[in-house]
Amino acid sequence: MQWKYLISCALATSQVNALLRFAFSQLVVERFDPLVSPGQVSSHLHQVVGGNAYVFLFNITMDPANDLPSLSTCTTCTYKEDLSNYWTAVLYFQHPNGAFKRVPQLPGQYLGNANGGMIVYYIQTGGAVTAFKKGFRMLVGNPWLRTFNSSSAEANSLNFRCLTANYGNSGVTGAPGTDSHELPNQICTGGIRSQIIFPTCWDGVNLDTADHKSHVSYTINGACPSTHPVSFPELFIETIWDTTSFNSMWPSGGKQPFVFSMGDSVGVGQHADYVFGWKGNSLQQAMNSCTDAGGGNCNVLTTQSIDTINSCTQASRGAEQTEGWIPTLPGCNPIQAGPATATPVSGCGAVTTAAPGTYPPVTPVQPGSTVITSTETAIPTQAPGGTAAHWGQCGGQGWFGPTVCASPYTCKVSNAYYSQCL
Repeated sequence: MQWKYLISCALATSQVNALLRFAFSQLVVERFDPLVSPGQVSSHLHQVVGGNAYVFLFNITMDPANDLPSLSTCTTCTYKEDLSNYWTAVLYFQHPNGAFKRVPQLPGQYLGNANGGMIVYYIQTGGAVTAFKKGFRMLVGNPWLRTFNSSSAEANSLNFRCLTANYGNSGVTGAPGTDSHELPNQICTGGIRSQIIFPTCWDGVNLDTADHKSHVSYTINGACPSTHPVSFPELFIETIWDTTSFNSMWPSGGKQPFVFSMGDSVGVGQHADYVFGWKGNSLQQAMNSCTDAGGGNCNVLTTQSIDTINSCTQASRGAEQTEGWIPTLPGCNPIQAGPATATPVSGCGAVTTAAPGTYPPVTPVQPGSTVITSTETAIPTQAPGGTAAHWGQCGGQGWFGPTVCASPYTCKVSNAYYSQCL
C-alpha cells in the first residue's frame, strides 16, 4: 500500500506509536482565508474541509474563544469528533490556448469515495504527544515563494508525488524518498499527490502568533528545540489532484501546465492552514488509546459514513466563476514563475466582497458576548470608469469594470469574455 511508504518517508523519528488516517470530503471551494485575511475576501482560491462552522469564520473573526464544535452542525470528516478546518490552495490546468480549468480531487486510497477533499494523518512519533488546544491555529508554507530553499525545514516538508494508475508510483518523482518539491514536469498517469507536513513542536504558550508560525517549530535532529518543548501530533495532509483528464492536452513543448490558484506554476508556494476544532478531549483520547501504526479505525472515535460526510457542504460565497474553462485565475493572480518571490497584485476588478447568503443562526461565544450575526455584504456593482492595473481585466462580455489601462499598458482582447491590460 503506497500510503504506508509515504508515512515512512514523512516521519523524522524511528517509531510510530499511533496513527490516525482518515478522509475528508470537500466543504467548499471559495476565495476566503479567515486565518490570513479575516473578514475579507482572500487573494486566491482555496479548498476547505472540516466542520461547517467555517461558514461563520468570515464574520466572527478568529477569536480563540470561538468553539468550532458548538458552532458546527456537521463535518466532512469521517470521524464525527473532528470539526476542525483545514484548507489549501487549489490547482488549475492551463490549456495551451491560455484558458484555465480547476483540477478535481480523487478520494484517498482505501478510505471510500469521498467527494474530493483531502486525506489527513495525525501521527504520534517517539513517545506521547499533547493534543492541540482549543483556539489553536497554524499555517505552513508561503504562497508567494517560487524558489525551493533546501536549508528550510518548512520547504522540505512540502512536496509532490507523481502517481501511476491505482495510486502507484512512477518516474523520478515517484519512488518513495525521491518526491519533488516542485510540480512534476512530466505526465503523471495516475494524478499528482500533494503532501504537506506541519511542524510538531509548540512553545506551550501561544495559541497563535502574528505570522501564524512562530509559536510552532519543526524538530531539530529529531527532537523539539528548547524554545518549543511541547510535542504535538504530526499533522500531515495529502491532496490527490486528478490530473488524468488533462494528460492528452499536455503542451507540445513539454512545459509543465499546472498552476496553483495564487499564480504559482512552480509549486513551492503550496501551503495549508489549520484551525483546531476537535470536540472536548477526543483527540487526546485518540492519541492515548489508538496505537495502530497502520492507521486503522480508532474505537474511541465515532465513524461517519461517506454519504454523511459528502452531504456536509457549503455554497460558495464568491460572486465569480471558478469552475469550467475560465480566462484567468480567480482574483488578481497572473502566473508568476519566479525565481523571485511573487508580488501580490490588485486592481484587476476582481470581486472583493462576499455574495449575499442565508446561513444558520450562530450562538454567541460566551454569555454576555456580542451576538454574532450571519448577515453578508452584498455584491458591489462596479461602475464604469477608473483604470485597470497591469494584468487586470479591462473588457469582455458582461464586464462592468474599468476599460482603460494604467499607463503604459493597453487593453488587449483575449476572447469575447476577457480582455487584459498587457
